[in-house]
Amino acid sequence: MNKTTSRPPLALALGLLLLTTACGGMYASHHEPAARHGGMWSGANGMTLYTFDRDTAHSGKSACNGPCATNWPPFLAGEMAQPQGEWSIVHREDGRRQWAFQGKPLYYWAKDQKPGDSTGDGVNNVWHVAR
Repeated sequence: MNKTTSRPPLALALGLLLLTTACGGMYASHHEPAARHGGMWSGANGMTLYTFDRDTAHSGKSACNGPCATNWPPFLAGEMAQPQGEWSIVHREDGRRQWAFQGKPLYYWAKDQKPGDSTGDGVNNVWHVAR
């Protein structure tokens, strides 16, 4: 057997690469980073997500940093995550990336104990369940 018949033709290899890239793109464009349960957004862990009134929609940044982020941990986006539809990514002061829905950064509440809890809704009249 010679070397040219033991390798797939270049056109076939390129075609397979394009097909897998296209399929991966189709999946990513329809995959939301959070799930909606009972009208509320929750992270993959099932914990409720919140918005903060002091965040300015579509500003690209979070107003909750330092000690605030200890009580209200950001809903982080992975390094490979890409904005899609109404989902965007905010770059935090600490360099991490955070998901935003309709331009508003999303957070967890440290005092919620189990999936479905929404004890942070209305805290200081500035925190609200993300809907």
